[in-house]
Amino acid sequence: MAKKSKGNRNQIILECTEHKKSGMPGTSRYVTQKNKKNTPDRLELKKYNPILKKYTIHKEIR
Repeated sequence: MAKKSKGNRNQIILECTEHKKSGMPGTSRYVTQKNKKNTPDRLELKKYNPILKKYTIHKEIR
């Protein structure tokens, strides 16, 4: 049987902010979920960027 929808949970994409500024090719993106009801504004998390080889701030783009 198919699962029901998750209600307030939305799939979002997090993109690295420092990578854009550096001008290097490629992007560092993560896909995750957030509860739209609890966090209505855009999400910012520290995630690992394998291209820059350090932890950077990733902001929600969608």
